[in-house]
Amino acid sequence: MAILEVKDLKKNFGKTQVLKGVSFTVEEGEVLSIIGSSGSGKTTILRCVNQLETPDSGYISVDGQVFFNGKAEKESDEERRRRQLLVGLVFQDFHLFPQYNVLKNVTLAPELLAEEREDYKHNKKQIHEEIEAKAKEILAKVGLSDKLENYPCELSGGQKQRVSIARALMLEPKVLFFDEPTSALDPELTGEILKVIKGLAEDKTTMVIVTHEMSFAKAVSTKVIFMDDGVIAEAGTPEEVFDNPKSERTRAFISKFDD
Repeated sequence: MAILEVKDLKKNFGKTQVLKGVSFTVEEGEVLSIIGSSGSGKTTILRCVNQLETPDSGYISVDGQVFFNGKAEKESDEERRRRQLLVGLVFQDFHLFPQYNVLKNVTLAPELLAEEREDYKHNKKQIHEEIEAKAKEILAKVGLSDKLENYPCELSGGQKQRVSIARALMLEPKVLFFDEPTSALDPELTGEILKVIKGLAEDKTTMVIVTHEMSFAKAVSTKVIFMDDGVIAEAGTPEEVFDNPKSERTRAFISKFDD
């Protein structure tokens, strides 16, 4: 069973059709890159799966749990939050809390969740120690062991984005989504982030990446989707999409990035 399943997803904003029936699946450990021109619907897919937008119709499931099935239904805040923990989203512009240092930015969400545990009052100290140890391990993985006490204003753009990635990883999502994770960075800092994501791919982290970095998408992905005007114009392996595209629109798009 696919860990992420999207069927016939449609979304309008006013009279504008942004998604016109998008279907795809992602298996555990796969990396799907979604490419395409601005306005083709790439980010809207991510926002619908992450429950930041409500589709007009279609079907979305993550790890066997239905996120959306044809229409918006009333649900409790608890149900919605439980599902949201299955997915993680790394934004273009970091969304860090400026008042907290790096370590606190990464531990805040799991600490708040821990307060709901039945054993929290009795094991508070141990629980917080375990959360902090896990945070330090993940921050080391993204190369930020020396920045635990720094605040966001003291970090480069690349470092801020690595904190965002660490924060998402802390909640152990079934699928980690990236929305143009390097768009706000200069080329040198872009390399930092792509290296981290490549490392996650090697660890078989299931990811969906909206990106304009074609060479990176080709190197790191197991699947690639090319979006064009709200539909999937082409899908396949990186070799199929980049080296032997069947669609004229795909060829025209990729040719813009050729050296």
